[in-house]
Amino acid sequence: MDFRGKKYERGSNWSDPEVVELLQLWADESVQMELESCLRNQHVFNRIAEVLREKGIHRTGDQCREKIKKMKLEYRRIKDNSKAPRGGRTWKFYEVMDRVLTSRPALAYSSLSGSMMAQQVLQGSMVESYHHQFASSALPFGHSQHPELMEIKCEEVNSDEHCLTPEPPPSMSYQQGSPEEHEMERAFLERAQNDSPISRVEIPIETSVSPSGFSEPNMANSSRIQNVVPRPGFSALHRLRKKRKGQRMKDPLDDLLLKTLTSQRAMEERFLQMEERRFQRDLDVEERRMQLEQRRFELEREHEFRMFNVFAQMLSILKQNHSGSSSSSVAMPRGLDFTQALSEIAGMGGGGGDLQEMRARPLTERRVDMHGFCNPSDFQRSPYLSARGNIANIFRGSNEEGYKAYHADKYDEDKNPNGIINFGTSENKLCFDLMSKRLTQTDMNLMEPPLLQYPDWKGHMFLREEVARFLTYYCKAPAPLKAENVIVLNGCGSLFSALATVLCDPGEAVLIATPFYGGITQSVFLYGNVKLVYAYLDSKITGTSTRPFQLTVEKLEKALQDARAEGVTVRALILLNPQNPLGDIYSLTELRDYLEFAKRHELHVIVDEIYMLSVFDESATFHSVLGMDRLPDPQRTHVMWGISKDFAVSGIRFGTLYTENQDVANAVASLCYFHGVCGPVQHKVAQLLRDRDWINQVYLRANHARLKAAHTYVTDELKTLGVPFLNRNAGFFVWIDFRKYLRTGTFEEEMLLWRRFLDNKVLLSCGKAFECSEPGWFRIIFADKTHRLQLGMQRIRKVLEEREQEILAEEKEQPCQSDQDGKADSTDEVIFVSRHQEPTCASSSNLGDLIGLLQQQMRSSDWLQKNTAEQFAQEKPEIYDVFSKLVGKQ
Repeated sequence: MDFRGKKYERGSNWSDPEVVELLQLWADESVQMELESCLRNQHVFNRIAEVLREKGIHRTGDQCREKIKKMKLEYRRIKDNSKAPRGGRTWKFYEVMDRVLTSRPALAYSSLSGSMMAQQVLQGSMVESYHHQFASSALPFGHSQHPELMEIKCEEVNSDEHCLTPEPPPSMSYQQGSPEEHEMERAFLERAQNDSPISRVEIPIETSVSPSGFSEPNMANSSRIQNVVPRPGFSALHRLRKKRKGQRMKDPLDDLLLKTLTSQRAMEERFLQMEERRFQRDLDVEERRMQLEQRRFELEREHEFRMFNVFAQMLSILKQNHSGSSSSSVAMPRGLDFTQALSEIAGMGGGGGDLQEMRARPLTERRVDMHGFCNPSDFQRSPYLSARGNIANIFRGSNEEGYKAYHADKYDEDKNPNGIINFGTSENKLCFDLMSKRLTQTDMNLMEPPLLQYPDWKGHMFLREEVARFLTYYCKAPAPLKAENVIVLNGCGSLFSALATVLCDPGEAVLIATPFYGGITQSVFLYGNVKLVYAYLDSKITGTSTRPFQLTVEKLEKALQDARAEGVTVRALILLNPQNPLGDIYSLTELRDYLEFAKRHELHVIVDEIYMLSVFDESATFHSVLGMDRLPDPQRTHVMWGISKDFAVSGIRFGTLYTENQDVANAVASLCYFHGVCGPVQHKVAQLLRDRDWINQVYLRANHARLKAAHTYVTDELKTLGVPFLNRNAGFFVWIDFRKYLRTGTFEEEMLLWRRFLDNKVLLSCGKAFECSEPGWFRIIFADKTHRLQLGMQRIRKVLEEREQEILAEEKEQPCQSDQDGKADSTDEVIFVSRHQEPTCASSSNLGDLIGLLQQQMRSSDWLQKNTAEQFAQEKPEIYDVFSKLVGKQ
């Protein structure tokens, strides 16, 4: 039947002879190569259809392609699911598809008589004519036909029987057997010739047997077709071949098993190595723990000896005073009862504590120094400057080294990730987003003629009124503050300069407690020629001090009297509240004591409250001087505040002074000509201070939360490093004790450590910049973004670890008494390590100092809890006897 000219349904039914012809053409090597090398293969199937039409099989290229596609899908389904096709039969074309798609040599089939194509299709002249036609028709593909022609065998299998052909196993090749095996196989074949009901395909003389039970033509002799000889059925031959002792290739599973065992052995060896390292590390840790335990025991014994040494000195002083000895230079403090003192000591010790004591150093008298004029002859003078100009030049050159290095190599996470991180400048870098958004809103943008003209030198009245309302609200003033008492300048530094100039004559002095913000020195000394008298605060808790670096009236009195003894006139007292760099917040009682002290000595009091709104912990309460019900001396009390710290805008220079003394206000206003604030900035500040809802509900909440989080991160890192610090809740800074990282307790060693930090690209402020009396204290600014805090603390950790290793190495080479970490008083808010050295003789101190020292020793030890008088009498009877004799003589 001629199918040409008709449009057939795609993938219509094919007879088995047609499928055989299609597979013969499609399985050709040249056809497969062309199908694999092109993206569009319709032309290939069109040529296959042309060849089929020459053979009398009229199919289109689409039908050929769809038939091959369906056969591939059927092949994949059987191969993936290991299932027989529908009807319970094995698919007769599976082996052909498998060998073509897996690139194995083509398998020769024969057909069955019956419903399949007749036997003569693949025999005699039909076969020869087919080969001739295929070879000639394959010319359009550009390749010659492979000499071996693939023959198809279609076996009809009873649908009720199971499939005799298993899924093709992995390809294996077998060597030919021994002569005895060949003889056995021939006998078996001869015996099976008469028994086999199935037509067989001839087996070439030279064959290689595959595990599937079918024979493949030898490449040398595949071009000729041999005579048909009967051969046994597949299952019988397969069982025979399995019995052969032929040499088999190496199984891939063996390689996989070998690799698995090798990997397992390597893992076990690695595990053993890790266990050995862990064991060695545990041993090192245990050894280190034992060393620390031994050291702790020695320190406890040493601490106990110090305590009894202090007891003995106290008793000696009491004995001398009781006997009325005139040789003693220390007088018994009036109103001090020994029984009361001992009860206070016992009470202090009962609280227990967690501080360990550090290495002591000699106790010296409190230094009281004055920052006067430098002698220009001591330095190299510039011929272009005056004496004061040379002093200013030298002063700036010695203090600006770190900031010059920072500005030359600033850290930037994108442009300069290896730059210097600035933890030295007291700036709030956490709220730039909030402030930039608020300062760019429409109500801030106003440009009127009054703003572009000269204002009242004290500031525009609308701004001064807003400042008065703002301070009344946030300082909790008992009565509304007055706008005429407000003066506006471009920053608190200008206010310090102006006040020093109008309150003091050149050569006179201002009293200030150290450590303090170093910028005050520039403002007061360089501009006003005013000296600074220092009341030194130290870390020791002695006498009336209840916390490290505590400012007391006694210390102020001592510094003032020493200055007057040297002929220096002190005109004013500067108070920083909250204190920079300590972070202390003065109580109302302390503020009143300081103001009463100033009133007694007729001193002006300059109170700097620039961190007023930067108290980030709710447990801490700030008390402003303006919030007091009554000022001891209101005409000599002057309060400063600015927006640079509390509102994170240090680039906007704005400071305000509130004073009820109109003479002082007018004198300072005359200097505002040099320190005025431009009109547009005054308008922006007034709008900012007026927006009370935004300040309370948005800004202060976010600012305090961010400050607290940053403070917590830095202090946690310091705790991890074991570094003592003052734990305060105000400002942007933490006062850190790095004294144990100094080889010697000198400011030269402190400067070397400061430079070590700077070389590792982190800028800190050393204690000398704040006129601290003890070398080794540093200030770190934590009001910064998290990624900079993390990187900066990593660099600090690196420096401290290297420094500690160096000191330990030196101590091993030359053993000496080292600094000791102590326990912090659990009742105190200070995580702090102090250094003390008891006086070597009773005359070097008085009883008050000894009592204070003993109180600190009690805080630093839980000895009283661990030891009783009875236990001590049994353990150390000789010391107990000495103590009993001293007590008996009283």
